[in-house]
Amino acid sequence: MRKSDRRSYTETIKWRIRLCWMLLAAMLVYMVVMGGIGGDSRIMTRLADITSRVLFFGGFAYLVSRIVHNKKLLKDRALLKEQLRTEQDERNQYLHDKSGGIVLDVLLVILLFITVTAALLNMAAFYVSFAILAAAVLLKITAYLVYSRR
Repeated sequence: MRKSDRRSYTETIKWRIRLCWMLLAAMLVYMVVMGGIGGDSRIMTRLADITSRVLFFGGFAYLVSRIVHNKKLLKDRALLKEQLRTEQDERNQYLHDKSGGIVLDVLLVILLFITVTAALLNMAAFYVSFAILAAAVLLKITAYLVYSRR
């Protein structure tokens, strides 16, 4: 790839903002569709109800916070340069790669989606996906802590 083909970091941040907006829109569509399909709330356990709300609305709040943070970066060049330096830090990249990297990050997002959907529709599937999600998060945290001490 030629150097001229690479996007500037400012463009990367702008794309992140666009992606967050698209994900927010997708979450709203998902909420409307799942509300239309609806599950039987009488069979939904308390854990499933709390988990689905925390994951969905927590994800919504996280995306909004990322949009706000990235917009702040675009307004302040010093913050933008500091963020770039943090992202390019070799130690942070090493820890991220050793604790699962992008593959585990994508898997966690997929598991979050499956867990929220299963909580609304099927309790047996919810408990299985919740256990797998908890195990994946535990593995990521454990690997991160083990490699950060080296």
